[in-house]
Amino acid sequence: MRYISTRGTAPVLTFEQAMLTGLARDGGLYVPETIPTLDHDTIAGFAGQSYEDVAYAVMRPFIGDTFSDNQFRELIANAYAGFGHAARAPLVQLAPNHFLLELFHGPTLAFKDFAMQLIGQMFEAALGRSGDRVTIVGATSGDTGSAAIEAFRGLDAVDVIILYPHGRVSEVQRRQMTTPTESNVHAIAVDGDFDDCQAMVKDMFNDFQFREDVRLAGVNSINWGRVLAQVVYYFTAAVSLGAPQREVSFTVPTGNFGDIFAGYIAKRMGLPIRDLVVATNTNDILHRTLETGAYTKGTVTPTISPSMDIQVSSNFERALFYAYGQDGAAVADQMADLKQGGFTVSQGAIDALRDSYLSGRASEQDTSDAITTYVQEHGELLCPHSAVGVHVAQHHLGTTPMVTLATAHPAKFPAAVERATGIHPPLPPRMADLYDRDERITRAANDLSAIQQIIKDRIAS
Repeated sequence: MRYISTRGTAPVLTFEQAMLTGLARDGGLYVPETIPTLDHDTIAGFAGQSYEDVAYAVMRPFIGDTFSDNQFRELIANAYAGFGHAARAPLVQLAPNHFLLELFHGPTLAFKDFAMQLIGQMFEAALGRSGDRVTIVGATSGDTGSAAIEAFRGLDAVDVIILYPHGRVSEVQRRQMTTPTESNVHAIAVDGDFDDCQAMVKDMFNDFQFREDVRLAGVNSINWGRVLAQVVYYFTAAVSLGAPQREVSFTVPTGNFGDIFAGYIAKRMGLPIRDLVVATNTNDILHRTLETGAYTKGTVTPTISPSMDIQVSSNFERALFYAYGQDGAAVADQMADLKQGGFTVSQGAIDALRDSYLSGRASEQDTSDAITTYVQEHGELLCPHSAVGVHVAQHHLGTTPMVTLATAHPAKFPAAVERATGIHPPLPPRMADLYDRDERITRAANDLSAIQQIIKDRIAS
């Protein structure tokens, strides 16, 4: 299995190289040269299997000879051993033909744990074999950072530096990043928004001298390994609802497009997905693009669903790559235009995107109302991001089962949930002392060179 860049000029890599590299040298994102498919009988055979067994079968064709069969099974087992539910990603029925996929039973109570826990295991195994050391730098709108720190804290071969927008994450999200005591993890509060943080990470990867000096690696959703791990729960959910004998649809609250792109990969692999619905909050650039064909950046508006407060969705580049028939030059041109404020998707490409994705938008009031309604009428307490999902899903329900992805535990956003319901969602017992732990916070200006120097100082100390 070989990996190519969405912009067409970076070196072709193996799975291990693509995983450890993150962003391609031409600024693009790595994708598999071909997408493996699973036949009807193989998918049907997933019924009744453990999450770990399905994960092995779905991901194995993508990793080549990076890990042996037995080693890969062991890495998967270790990754999900700390989850708080035996099913790992259980389904809950909300209404006739509407189901909630609970993806918040991992160590940091968010769907990012499914990918990050496995990435941590794979990085440790690969680096242990080579004897190398890397510096992981990531940007987060809330959940990626805590999941990365949890996955890599205390590992000998990795330093982790996470940039997050100061004052724009929930207190729980912030404390999950700032309270770990291990010396190899660091959280930097940037005076800016998530797009500023994400842009700086990309600029660091494109600064090849800095990249080499600190042995830079990335675990944001630009990392193909992240997307691959998220493909798995589409299969487990769909098979639980009758696939491959019947179609299943999914609604995905998303800002950076990685989670729903994983659904696209699952569909390309042979999973009978009818609709993939993009659910956005007020920062609705993805919904607007699918409606109008124009991808134009606006101002990031802070909301009660902060992990979706994004105007530049990194993984949308991967969707464009397939919409343009894997034409790297066309994607590179669009990304160059994005630096000037935006671009217009060609008619053929926007038609392809609309064939693959539907979309919808939830306002702040819609989101709050959904939290209120679903606890009163369905007995389900939702986080704001999951509430965005169920609000949008309601407009796409039909005879095909609809699965809405519940991306985080409501206790990660207690203030918003309490305002909507009067219920203060408690943290799980294992995290009950989170508010009492000491924090380590480095605050920094929105300045690339200053943050690069902070990173150099941290990894040298």
